[in-house]
Amino acid sequence: MPNASRIQTSKRHSRPILGLCTALALAGFAAPSIARDTIPTQEVRVDVEVLASGLDHPWGVEVLPDGALIVTERSGALRLVRDGSVSEPVGGLPQIAARGQGGLLDVALARDFADTRTLFLSYSTDGRNGLGTAIARAQLSEDGSTLTDVEEIFRMNRFTGVGRHFGSRIAVAEDGTIYFSIGDRGDSERAQDLGDHAGSVLRINPDGSVPEDNPFADGGGAPEIWSAGHRNPQGMDFDPETGVLYTVEHGARGGDEVNRPQPGLNYGWPVISYGRHYSGGEIGIGTAAEGYEQPIHYWDPSIAPGGMAVYRGEMFPEWDGDLLVAALKYQLLVRLDLDAETREVIGEERMLKGDYGRIRDVIVAPDGAVLMLTDEDDGMVLRMSRTPEAID
Repeated sequence: MPNASRIQTSKRHSRPILGLCTALALAGFAAPSIARDTIPTQEVRVDVEVLASGLDHPWGVEVLPDGALIVTERSGALRLVRDGSVSEPVGGLPQIAARGQGGLLDVALARDFADTRTLFLSYSTDGRNGLGTAIARAQLSEDGSTLTDVEEIFRMNRFTGVGRHFGSRIAVAEDGTIYFSIGDRGDSERAQDLGDHAGSVLRINPDGSVPEDNPFADGGGAPEIWSAGHRNPQGMDFDPETGVLYTVEHGARGGDEVNRPQPGLNYGWPVISYGRHYSGGEIGIGTAAEGYEQPIHYWDPSIAPGGMAVYRGEMFPEWDGDLLVAALKYQLLVRLDLDAETREVIGEERMLKGDYGRIRDVIVAPDGAVLMLTDEDDGMVLRMSRTPEAID
């Protein structure tokens, strides 16, 4: 049953073809009247509307310069959502192994996408001894129907038969370098092996080469590794104002973490953790130890986090600099209130709990609205915007 505080202005989850509404809304123009829910939050009243539905476990989304959306489906399809219609699968994708938690995962646009049409994909693929995470670079054709010049620019260095913890969120830095995550692949000790890509945040150049200032570029670990000791980061974003990188990762039974990965540092998994094994047993040696970094926030019990975004937008000035975290377990969107000076977490708000299903990804649109994906067989793209104030 919907939350008691929820105000309905339309039938829940109605799914019209929105036509021009999507492009107008993303561009910041007033859209024609469409089905939406109006929901109060701690700071402001918001409207939530369905921009598209019928997607198969959508995983990652980006906004193209013309206002269309590009969306990955974990089952292996890349689609465009344009004027409310979902396209046929985009052609030309690399070889994708959609098994277990793997498949086609994140998508990110190059900084010069408007000129070059270059984008990046993360995905699980087959290799020697099983499955692993890979990154490809490609160009999207002008009509959006196919990828061209597809090149795999990274492949993790140890494949196994385990079908979980591929990580795979991508964030593109201001200098164009590519940051991405790989989980521990279901083998926790791999996260402490600096020669193993598993359990890490990694950084490469757009052509797949290693930046000279990476912490292990000259030895001591795999040269692509930026930070280690991560269990399974599935959320990552740069604060566009400060340039600080944030990640959010799954714990075990408890111990989901928000971190600010720094070059060469170790974030502890599985030596330290705020969670427990699913059996109830203790993990590692406790919650803190010398040589291992502390998270800036953790959840116990777990929320099963998905994607995350640092909010910088004009639509919700009340949320400026806060973190938005998609959550699968409780089917909600978390807002972490960060102190403007210290950037420490000083509060938490949980929104949309149980209203729309498992939320997999969240991004901030150019107009400041919040876009979300629901991880379902009949997955949706949702848009959350500020409710217009009534005029007397």
